[in-house]
Amino acid sequence: MSPQKKFSVRSMLGPFRRMSKKSLTYRLISRMAKSPVLSTISLAAILFFIYADSLMSNLPVHNANIKTGEVFPSTQTQTTPVVEGEGQVATSLNSLPVAAATTIQERKIEETENEDPLIPPFKASVDERMEWFRRKLPELEILKSNELSERFHGRVLELFNNKCSAQFFMVWLSTAQSFGPREFLAVDSLFSTAPDGCLLILSSSMDSPKGYRILKPLIDRGFNVLAVTPDLPFLVKNTPAEPWLDDLKSGNMDPGSIPLFNHLSDLIRLAVLYKYGGVYLDTDFIFLKDLSGLRNAIGAQSINQQTKKWTRLNGAVMIFDIHHPVLVEFLREYATTFNGNRWGHNGPYLVSRVLERLRENSEYNITVFPPKAFYPVDWIKIAKLFKKPETEADLKWADDTLADISNDSYVVHLWNKRSRELKIEEGSVMARMIAEHCNICENIYDP
Repeated sequence: MSPQKKFSVRSMLGPFRRMSKKSLTYRLISRMAKSPVLSTISLAAILFFIYADSLMSNLPVHNANIKTGEVFPSTQTQTTPVVEGEGQVATSLNSLPVAAATTIQERKIEETENEDPLIPPFKASVDERMEWFRRKLPELEILKSNELSERFHGRVLELFNNKCSAQFFMVWLSTAQSFGPREFLAVDSLFSTAPDGCLLILSSSMDSPKGYRILKPLIDRGFNVLAVTPDLPFLVKNTPAEPWLDDLKSGNMDPGSIPLFNHLSDLIRLAVLYKYGGVYLDTDFIFLKDLSGLRNAIGAQSINQQTKKWTRLNGAVMIFDIHHPVLVEFLREYATTFNGNRWGHNGPYLVSRVLERLRENSEYNITVFPPKAFYPVDWIKIAKLFKKPETEADLKWADDTLADISNDSYVVHLWNKRSRELKIEEGSVMARMIAEHCNICENIYDP
């Protein structure tokens, strides 16, 4: 065996002889050959950089969007499936946690979803408001059909193909973040009275990972609830409201000083009932009895105490067969008398105007329920239901009120504009009523 050659830095110069002596590399190695100490240090440095370069070349490359903060995995990145409700653990250094990326994306959505393009400038003139609306039109996804909303009809049919005892609808055009415990209680109590019913929530914000997490406790218990992004052009197609929507989208209509989502909610509830038939309800009700047996009905909010005839109706609860002719009249009234500056004009006042004209027309076969059925407590008095009884007299009033409502009412309207910030106190009529008509019964005392 030949003796091992002694390693010498000078022997490294061979490959570099052909390089120009003006080369920095050549001059550096020449100095190394003349100084043993410098040779050792320099050699260690060269080996370190060679090793570091090799290590870095094997790491995955992530493209970062500096403006948005999003991170996009390279083609080498491997991930494990995300299981809803469980944290994800990366299986290797080359794994990018999908949950983390999703959280970043959802956080950005939550930060921007309060920037509502449907709220007009405060105290703007008609011309200023229309100019603002024309600028905002490209942002108003709710007015257009897109890849997600075009799946609306198929998703609705899929939900309603579950042997539903009744088809329920709610509309939520606010943010998913604002769908709080009070709204969840409404959905929860619905399934306490109609466990085999199917609830469709028309909402782009709730048709999201955050919305799914909100509804997941009910889904996990087998209840048929689904949030779906609505397709407004599809809903109004071949109805009297179709030309109205086209006019709005052209930018030639004043949307009004009241936020547009209020008016669109009024329209969507009418259109979805016409297309599919069923039960529409606002998201601020507590359900006490099953509504499945009712047909072609609406509720009076107030009556004349002498004549006992209704004086005002409310569209917060509407129950109609598919393609019912009165829904065509509602949609026609909406399109021909739209006023975006008067609260309620396109909602409760609309159904009152139409049914006042049709009051004596028996062809429409509509039942108008008295206030006790859906609105047993006036919005002025609703706060008392949230209060804990302090005296014997208070307790007797609470017992009597709870008995009357339980006997005479299908649902209780909470009038969220008045009661949203009210705390449900323990022992109150509201607390007792909810406790008897909920499945999950969580966060009862949270506003």
